[in-house]
Amino acid sequence: MTTIAAMLAADYGTMGDILRVRAQEGPNHPAVIMETGEAVTYAQFDALVDRVAAALQRDGVQPGEAVAVCALSSIPYAALFLGGLRAGVAVAPIAPSSTPEAIAGMVADCAARLFFLDAGVEEAQKPAPIAVRHIRLDTEAFDAWLAPPDAKPQPVTIAPEAPFNIIYSSGTTGTPKGIVQSHGMRWKHVFRGDGVGYGPTAVSVLSTPLYSNTTLVCFFPTLAGGGTVVLMKKFDAGKYLALAQKHRMTHTMLVPVQYRRLMERSDFGDYDLSSTHLKFCTSAPFAPELKGEVLRRWPGGLVEYFGMTEGGGTCILIAHEHPDKLHTVGQPAPGHDIRLIDEDGVQVGPGVVGEIVGRSAATMNGYHGRPDKTAEAIWTSPEGWTFIRTGDVGRFDEDGFLTLMDRKKDMIISGGFNIYPSDLEAVLVQHPAVVEAAVVGVPSAEWGETPVAFVAIRGATDSEEIRAFVNGQVGKTQRLADVRIVDSLPRSHIGKVLKRELRDSWQIQPSH
Repeated sequence: MTTIAAMLAADYGTMGDILRVRAQEGPNHPAVIMETGEAVTYAQFDALVDRVAAALQRDGVQPGEAVAVCALSSIPYAALFLGGLRAGVAVAPIAPSSTPEAIAGMVADCAARLFFLDAGVEEAQKPAPIAVRHIRLDTEAFDAWLAPPDAKPQPVTIAPEAPFNIIYSSGTTGTPKGIVQSHGMRWKHVFRGDGVGYGPTAVSVLSTPLYSNTTLVCFFPTLAGGGTVVLMKKFDAGKYLALAQKHRMTHTMLVPVQYRRLMERSDFGDYDLSSTHLKFCTSAPFAPELKGEVLRRWPGGLVEYFGMTEGGGTCILIAHEHPDKLHTVGQPAPGHDIRLIDEDGVQVGPGVVGEIVGRSAATMNGYHGRPDKTAEAIWTSPEGWTFIRTGDVGRFDEDGFLTLMDRKKDMIISGGFNIYPSDLEAVLVQHPAVVEAAVVGVPSAEWGETPVAFVAIRGATDSEEIRAFVNGQVGKTQRLADVRIVDSLPRSHIGKVLKRELRDSWQIQPSH
């Protein structure tokens, strides 16, 4: 019998194979637990994955073809994902928060042979019907679709470059692009997970959705390590803390806005989180003050990942080992080459601001059916190596730690000067009434663009008081033209502020 140690030592393996061996070595160990208490052991989960794979083969879905899934997290969803992988089928997870038209477009784009969904998506999709066979994951229809109990799929040979999943970009800057990740790329994530304690005693509580790469970089390594995944359908700070305490959580992935909501709870200290080994964060800017608070109040280490679903290069900040570098996103991961380039594509040195580009073995195959967009995402180094352009702007310090500035497209050019919204946002959140802030550039007849701020506040204050507070601390070219108070900032399902929505909500007013 193949051993786990041998599999993890190999340069390449598949999730379908490693799950089978885990089920043989620990059949009664819990694999996936829902917040409701519904659970499956590794033996039960492996059998369910076999039934999914066999059903896909019965329905004629060929290796390399795709199925789409648009639903909240569940055990059937998890089994569908692994079953598709075992059959060599690419899985296209789609966010239910997308518009009906966008969902239909993504299902068509990946040429999905089957479309799996739940009640909420089915109801929302009525105005934009999808002409692909639908299978509900949250009813007996899924059980009826499955192959019979004890069914076994035909073995499939899966090459490292074969598509693992197609993850669609958020679409905040236009039509979503399908990011094709390979089995080889995902195996690199699994291999990396072996060094952060994802063993059989690991318990990962995941409240971000299964359709997000943020979740998957912890979900798959936990299962590959033989640990237990605890899934929430939606994040709720109180329920999350109760689950973490109940299941003796060792690992978790959260986005910054979730960390903030947890830290704001007056009863946070009442929960026993002493079992926590590592907490992870990615997907959105993580304020250094918030990192520091998490380190002080929450047992265990804190690790921040900076990277893209497209792959290329990743930076890792081991915050508990580098408390003086909390303003950064860390250093390049082992084997990752990360550089900065200027507007002309010329590499710049330490201390100079530039666009971040990265190269590693963990890189996407490309954008599905979009060779033009794939080409746009590539920067070629003087050595002839291919790097992925992130669209983010940053600078390296003398110790090789990367400070993230902004998205390149969010940089404001006002009167010929570059203004980085993150600089202004850092000043805004120092105001005692400001809970969160976002700065965007809006059209200006005088300056071309000018910065305005959107803020959520606590207590009583007015926008002019906040504007004066900021403008008294920044240079003349950085001064805010206006401040808008909002109930909350619009965010994607993984916590990214949707700045396009803020720009769209802006109506040109007389300049101050």
